[in-house]
Amino acid sequence: MGHSVSDDFENRGEQWTYQTENGQTKYKVGFPPKRNLFGEFHERFNETFFADDPLRPYKDKPLSRKLLLCLQFFFPILDWGRHYDLKKFKGDLIAGLTIASLCIPQDIGYSKLANLDPQYGLYSSFVPPLIYAIMGSSKDVAIGPVAVVSLLLGTLLQEEIDPTKNKEEYRRLAFTATFFAGITQAALGFLRLGFLIDFLSHAAIVGFMGGAAITIALQQLKGFLGIKKFTKQSDIISVIKSVWDSAEHGWNWQTILIAASFLAFLLAARYIGKKSSKLFWVPAIAPLMSVIISTFFVYITRADEHGVQIVNKIKKGVNPASANQIYFTGSYALKGLRIGVVAGMIGLTEAIAIGRTFAGMKDYQLDGNKEMVALGTMNIIGSMTSCYVATGSFSRSAVNYMAGCKTTVSNIIMSIVVLLTLLLITPLFKYTPNAILSSIIISAVISLIDYKTAFLIWKVDKFDFIACMGAFFGVVFGSVEIGLLISVLISLAKILIQVTRPRTALLGNLPGTNVYRNIEQYPEAMKIPGVLAVRVDSAIYFSNSNYVKERILRWMRDEEEKLEAKSQPKLNFLIIEMSPVTDIDTSGIHALEELLRTLKRRGIQLILANPGPVVIDKLSLADFTEHIGHENIFLTVGEAVKSCLVKTRIHEEP
Repeated sequence: MGHSVSDDFENRGEQWTYQTENGQTKYKVGFPPKRNLFGEFHERFNETFFADDPLRPYKDKPLSRKLLLCLQFFFPILDWGRHYDLKKFKGDLIAGLTIASLCIPQDIGYSKLANLDPQYGLYSSFVPPLIYAIMGSSKDVAIGPVAVVSLLLGTLLQEEIDPTKNKEEYRRLAFTATFFAGITQAALGFLRLGFLIDFLSHAAIVGFMGGAAITIALQQLKGFLGIKKFTKQSDIISVIKSVWDSAEHGWNWQTILIAASFLAFLLAARYIGKKSSKLFWVPAIAPLMSVIISTFFVYITRADEHGVQIVNKIKKGVNPASANQIYFTGSYALKGLRIGVVAGMIGLTEAIAIGRTFAGMKDYQLDGNKEMVALGTMNIIGSMTSCYVATGSFSRSAVNYMAGCKTTVSNIIMSIVVLLTLLLITPLFKYTPNAILSSIIISAVISLIDYKTAFLIWKVDKFDFIACMGAFFGVVFGSVEIGLLISVLISLAKILIQVTRPRTALLGNLPGTNVYRNIEQYPEAMKIPGVLAVRVDSAIYFSNSNYVKERILRWMRDEEEKLEAKSQPKLNFLIIEMSPVTDIDTSGIHALEELLRTLKRRGIQLILANPGPVVIDKLSLADFTEHIGHENIFLTVGEAVKSCLVKTRIHEEP
């Protein structure tokens, strides 16, 4: 319905209404209630750091209840432990024993990735899981060393200290890095800064993990082929060159036979487990069975005397204290801090991604900040008990889930089995060939190469695919830290591009409706003669305000050239659809003021459609609403177009 320019406007509280000629009441854009600076800051602070409203359960509760809820927040076992029963224990027992059979051989292998003695991998699957079982909120995450973090830690540490020449100092730096990794993780949780890890995009993580998997597998060629002298570099070119140089005299055929045979066995077991969910235990126990069989084979044949490298001695006993070995001062403390922050962030990203995946599958909520506190605490305590950085393991968590775990008690069961291994069984690993550990690691990291997701990323978002491949090739051809740096930089570049170059669209009317949509998405949408409707799909800030203004003027210039070529009437009105504009700053308002002056010189009226409460409030405070006129601010594009047509008709009447 049309209305005349003499329609009466009335401010009724927070709503602007007007009466049309036929007596109908329509709404104009409403103004939000006034807020003081403190109120606005308080709202933004809460939305940034307390978006999940964590204090809600404490409202209107007596002090004793609040204290109990506080303890349950930091120690969830106090909550679910009250309802624990024998049925749940049965599920946790089976799951715990299953993941223990998987973790023991993996831990021995992963400790080699970190350039540490085998027992340190087992230590890291004893203490940290116990701490997580008390403080963690995920029912499914299985804790321990993981391949990517072990490789990252080993790569960064050996750049500072040679692990063979200065073994003790290297180990101390590893504990220092673990301590600061825990401090980083716990601090992010306490300060509720978990959103920072979201800056590492899913695509970048997929590429980084895939590249790390390739790098880890290449590193295992040393044990797989029985090479004694091997490069310390992790890039693919250095590794291939090292393998090629050792081809004539450095390979051992007995080692290759053992490694290839058991790798085939492990891959076959994995295939069986994928074909039938009921046979999940086959790939879970296959690594331990491989270790037992290969160790027995080497012992009875004395293959170690024919060039087959073996683990030799694994120190027996529980974790010794290591708090006095952590560097708290000096240059090594700073180096440990730098390495720990990087390792801690990667560990967090992996653990929380795993936790959220399984929480979604079981339909329960996972508190990311609480998880960070739990992971940080376990690594702080772990660093003081001869452990290196532990986090959630995808392979073990998947087995834990498939085995029917009910609570974090499965981690306790796994931890007890590892303890018994440290106390009783470690001497039996003396003749375990390094080749079998290489085969176990290769079979484990293959699942990190997620080519299906990479292909999906390519189909959906090409820029995301660039981030994915950038991280992948950075790790494969450079190093783990270079790949990580590239993935972060590309992720940040994507954010900057989206912020500084927001999308804009021309709008047209869908025939037979009062709806206006993007003419590229809806080719049947019709443009209105004399009217140009543009939508801005972003907040308008200092970073993009000038671009938004220039882009709108370019839309106008292109449209005017088309109209002139067709000898059609010139533009009289520019309508900016502001529904997607969630916020605007002073630079954005200044850009709109410049646009308004430019349009006035051309004899074109600027009209705004549906600005949000934050935007209209700021425009009002800056007096922009007075400059443009309240009568030129509408609730919808449809109403704005009707007003333009009425004004055009009145202007054309004699």
